[in-house]
Amino acid sequence: MNPLTIKKIKRFKSIKRGCYSFIFFTGLCLLSLFAECLVNSRALMVCYKGEYYFPTYGKMMPGKTFGLDYEYETNYKKLKKIFSAKNKGNYVLMPLVPYNPYENDLKKDDYPPFAPSYKSKHYLGTDNIGRDVLARLLYGFRTAIFFSLILLAVNYTIGISIGSAMGYFGKKFDLFFQRIIEIWSNIPFLYVIIIISSVILPNFFILLFIMALFGWIGITWTIRTMTYKEKEKEYILAAKAAGASDYRIIFKHIIPNTLSVIVTFAPFSISSGIVALTSLDYLGFGLPAPTPSWGELLAQGSANMSAWWILSSVIAAMAIVLIAVSFIGEAAREAFDPKMYAIYE
Repeated sequence: MNPLTIKKIKRFKSIKRGCYSFIFFTGLCLLSLFAECLVNSRALMVCYKGEYYFPTYGKMMPGKTFGLDYEYETNYKKLKKIFSAKNKGNYVLMPLVPYNPYENDLKKDDYPPFAPSYKSKHYLGTDNIGRDVLARLLYGFRTAIFFSLILLAVNYTIGISIGSAMGYFGKKFDLFFQRIIEIWSNIPFLYVIIIISSVILPNFFILLFIMALFGWIGITWTIRTMTYKEKEKEYILAAKAAGASDYRIIFKHIIPNTLSVIVTFAPFSISSGIVALTSLDYLGFGLPAPTPSWGELLAQGSANMSAWWILSSVIAAMAIVLIAVSFIGEAAREAFDPKMYAIYE
C-alpha cells in the first residue's frame, strides 16, 4: 500500500470520534444485513423429534411439519408454547424480537398502537396497526442504507466520469455539458416524483433511477474543478510527454489524485440519500406500503402524538445514524486533506 495512504488511514484512526463512528456505522450495516437473525417471526432453530430445522433463511415450513393440523406457515411463537407445555424434548429457539416488520400483533378488546412492553417483547412498542416499531426501524434502516449506497455508486460513476472529462477536455465539450447541467438542475425534482407517483406506483428501483437522474450533478461540478487544477500539474504534462492516452491520464492519474475529495464527500452523500428517501416516504411519494420505512413511521408518529414511542424512536434512530455519518465525514475530510501532506517549495 502507498505510504501516503497508510499515513492517511493512521490519521483517520487517530480521530477517535470519526473512527468509533465508522465502527459503529459499519456494525449497524452488518446488523441490518442479518436482521432476520435478531428480528423475525420465524424461528432460528426448531428441534422436533430429534431432528433440527432452521426456518430463518429456508423455505416456508407448514404446520404439519411439526405435528400441527394446518398447511400454511407455522406460527413459531405458538409452536414454542405448545412444545413448552408438552415438555417432550422438543423446543423452539426464537430471535430476540419474535416479530417481522409486516406482522400485526393485535390484542382482544384493545386497539393499537401499544406502548413498549418487555413482556410482549415489543421493546419499542407497536405502530398504529400493531406492527413492531423496532422491527420496522431495523428493516427500514436496511432499505435506506442500501438505497443510499447504490445511489452513491451510481451518482459517483456518472458524476466522476463526466466531471473529469469536462475538466480534462474543456472547450466545446465542457461548454456543452455545462449547458445540459444548468438546464437539468433547474428541473424541480419533487414535482417529477409527484408526477411519476400519480401515474405509476414507485418502487425501490424506480425511485433510485429518478434520484440518480438528478443526484450526479453536485459531484460533477466538484470533479470538473479538481480536474482543471490537476491537468496543469507537472506529472500530467510528463504523462502526456511519455505518450499516455487520455483515458489513462484521466483514470490512472487524475481521478486517483482527487480521491481525497471523493472520500470526503461520500459520507455526506450517504446521509443526504437517507434523508431524501425518508422525506419522500414521509410525504407519501416514496416506497409503497407496507415497505418498512423511517418516513412512514415519522408520518404515523406525527399523526398520533399520543403514541410518543413511535416518533421518539425514529427521531432518535435518525439522529444517531446521521450524527455518526457526519463524524465519519469530518474525520475523512481531515485525514484525506491533501494540504496536510503537501510540501511547498
